[in-house]
Amino acid sequence: MRVFDFLKSVKSPEQRLAWLVALAADAIQIVALPLFAPGGFSPADTLLDLVVAGVLLRLLGWHWAFLPTFAAELVPGLDLFPTWTAAVFFATRQQIPPGEPEILPPGPAPARRNTSG
Repeated sequence: MRVFDFLKSVKSPEQRLAWLVALAADAIQIVALPLFAPGGFSPADTLLDLVVAGVLLRLLGWHWAFLPTFAAELVPGLDLFPTWTAAVFFATRQQIPPGEPEILPPGPAPARRNTSG
């Protein structure tokens, strides 16, 4: 149930759907291990990875985290690590280092962010 609580905290519907796609893809690759164990040599694995990559690019746009993830998915055995979930984590986290200016979208000014902690 914690996963669903986390997904409720994600504000953007695109990010929420990207998280669900990544979690589902990694779960399928772990549960159906015999089909996906050969890595890039498995047609099922390659097809799943291409579909997931396309969906995530459509939902989130390009992010550098997707490149090593796609490469790791080609290596046999690395499907046991939730690489798509990790990539979505890196692509959707909105961490701004302290002292770094925040780039805001056009529109009314949002509430001031808390940088004290």
